Amino acid sequence: MRAARLIRMALLVQSSPGLTAAALARELEVSERTVIRDAQALQEAGVPIRSERGRSGGYHLAPGHRTRLTTLHPTEAETLYLSGLPSALRDLGLSDAADTARLKLSATMLPSLRAAAESSAHRFHLDAPAWFREPSAPELLPELARAVWSDRPVELTYARPGRDDAPPRRVTRLLEPYGLVLKAGVWYVVGRVPDEGDGFGAGRSGGAWRTYRVDRVTALAAPSRTAGDDDPGAPFVRDPSFDLAAHWQAHSAGFARALLRATVTLRLSERGLRRLPAVADPAGICEALGSAGAPDPAGRVTLDLPVESEDVAFATLAELGAEAEVLAPEGLRARFRERARALGDLYAADPADPEGPEGPEAQR
Repeated sequence: MRAARLIRMALLVQSSPGLTAAALARELEVSERTVIRDAQALQEAGVPIRSERGRSGGYHLAPGHRTRLTTLHPTEAETLYLSGLPSALRDLGLSDAADTARLKLSATMLPSLRAAAESSAHRFHLDAPAWFREPSAPELLPELARAVWSDRPVELTYARPGRDDAPPRRVTRLLEPYGLVLKAGVWYVVGRVPDEGDGFGAGRSGGAWRTYRVDRVTALAAPSRTAGDDDPGAPFVRDPSFDLAAHWQAHSAGFARALLRATVTLRLSERGLRRLPAVADPAGICEALGSAGAPDPAGRVTLDLPVESEDVAFATLAELGAEAEVLAPEGLRARFRERARALGDLYAADPADPEGPEGPEAQR
């Protein structure tokens, strides 16, 4: 722990000469007394660091000295590709590695390039989680990420959501974890479940691709030993043709469309048609527009909209108000008719009359 801190201190002083003991203490999250002791330890180790007083004082390295600690560790180099996602780095347990990698990179840059890099960090930020959701990192995410980095198979226990309010059902799968995806603040692991009896050996082309939400993973373990497996936890051989981004795009599109199990026939005004993408699922919009007929004399268009369920359609299409008329199914149309009647009764009442249109005065 102290060795890593001494390296960070040397890199900080090299990349930003003149840092005071107080500034170094803030960066290293230690006391100023610890900074002074660490500076002495660096001097004893042969690093020519010194403290100067005055306006341009602070800690400096001897003129012309460059530390040789700037070679990037593989893990640090990998995290540079994710350095624009601080929340993702934190979830994966890579924040410290990323900080050290940036310091090493900064220490090798010319002052003008260093300033440009720092300027971009102050001007651009990517916030991955969705609105109105408290971000939380799944407990097993760092361990799963290590398996992804090292191509290690895992035995994964997953809480599969039950249908119709049934409790989740726990299932266990052998998984070759190929990659992790962060979608709207939710982590997913993409991997391959080998064929039965296939084992985890090399040269396999079978197996089914699966995607699991990491926050529903309840346990991870090394694969159990089976007959013929000398080392069931040995690295698996990745399929060289696998493209994580392309796979995710195809999977997410198919998943979104598979959720749309019902169809609603709508008659939309011109304004309702423009607003439809704001309330309907994007996976069904193109299909719905493809089914649209020509506008009627009133300018309204009839189309078939794929929806997740009648309940979801009732909640979302209500936002269109009178710009959308449900033609089918009849059960959904009846629900809108009942809603319209209730709203009409509510707004026909005098707001000053607490008993409303159903009170004694209205019944006389």
